[in-house]
Amino acid sequence: MALQILIAEDDPNFGMVLKSYLEVNDFIVTLCPDGQDALSALQVRDFDLCIFDVMMPNLDGFSLATRLKKENRQIPFFFLTARGFKEDQVKGYQLGAMDYLVKPFDPEILLLKINAILQNHVRQEEAIPRMFEIGSFSFDSETRQLILDGNTQKLSPKESALLQMLCIRKDEVLPREDALVKIWKEDTYFTTKSMDVYITKLRKYLKVDMQNDIQINNLHSKGFMLTVKTKS
Repeated sequence: MALQILIAEDDPNFGMVLKSYLEVNDFIVTLCPDGQDALSALQVRDFDLCIFDVMMPNLDGFSLATRLKKENRQIPFFFLTARGFKEDQVKGYQLGAMDYLVKPFDPEILLLKINAILQNHVRQEEAIPRMFEIGSFSFDSETRQLILDGNTQKLSPKESALLQMLCIRKDEVLPREDALVKIWKEDTYFTTKSMDVYITKLRKYLKVDMQNDIQINNLHSKGFMLTVKTKS
């Protein structure tokens, strides 16, 4: 499957050249003329990598990266810009950029860097376990199956993603905003209500375990915590 790259670049000529070059190398590319358009695209679509110019109208590259960091988005990104000052490069890395490239650049080097970043990110994703034990349940996050005593409950994509995040942070707080941004792509009143519905569904599924007391506790203004205690 072709990987998707988002480019935020206000120079239309340069942007189209870069887009075409990456498409020739089998990437699916979305080109946005400014940071605000890029932010809007990030709210509705998943990308494997983002490339940001720094100086852009409406929302500059640093501000865009700050928004991603604030929302705890785990999308790898780097800057490709004419601003080569040391202080700009330092700021870029401090914001979480995987790299900071200064124009003009070598296209072949750019492609090598992109592939290295994507491969590293895939390895990090693969480090997340597929199988989880929740009391007497076995949970397969890839097939979205919650299994107890040979009986299988098929979860919806959002149910599975939410339960996976709870399992990863078992006995720890899962911040509400982390789940909303990762799964629903935005933190609003309506998505918050939607997540509450999914939490209720997960509680209902997990209640079937008669051997263990499985709770998804709502910690007011903080988030949720998955706990498992064996019944006496």
